[in-house]
Amino acid sequence: MSKITNGLILVIIGIIHTRLVISNDAFGFKFREFAQSGFFRISNGLNELPAAPGKTNFESFAAFWFFYFGILIIPLGLLVHAIEKKNKMLPHSFTISYLIVVLVGAYMIPASGMTYIMLPHAVYMLVGNFLKGRKMYLEFNVDQK
Repeated sequence: MSKITNGLILVIIGIIHTRLVISNDAFGFKFREFAQSGFFRISNGLNELPAAPGKTNFESFAAFWFFYFGILIIPLGLLVHAIEKKNKMLPHSFTISYLIVVLVGAYMIPASGMTYIMLPHAVYMLVGNFLKGRKMYLEFNVDQK
């Protein structure tokens, strides 16, 4: 059986995001609207700024970013998975950066998957990576003696 890596967790989060966008329970209506336009000009871009009711289509904005985030996190997860499968430690700067991005998202949208799913995952990834690095360091020093 294959070990579930942090990368696979990120891929699953990306798939869930993408699935929710096409679902009738979330942004399915907006996604169908996007499809009818060939996914071209799904908003008025800078003409919707500064954001204001009646000027900005917030539903399209949210649907687009929810979909786009899901699509972007899938290749990131595949990359992390490939690194972890080679028994390599993730760069510490990556795990810290990931935690910071997730903390900002959790602060800005506290009642969301960013808080309930990604924040525990970011902490788990950071701690796991630290412990893996420490183990590798100790093994290296024992081998050097």
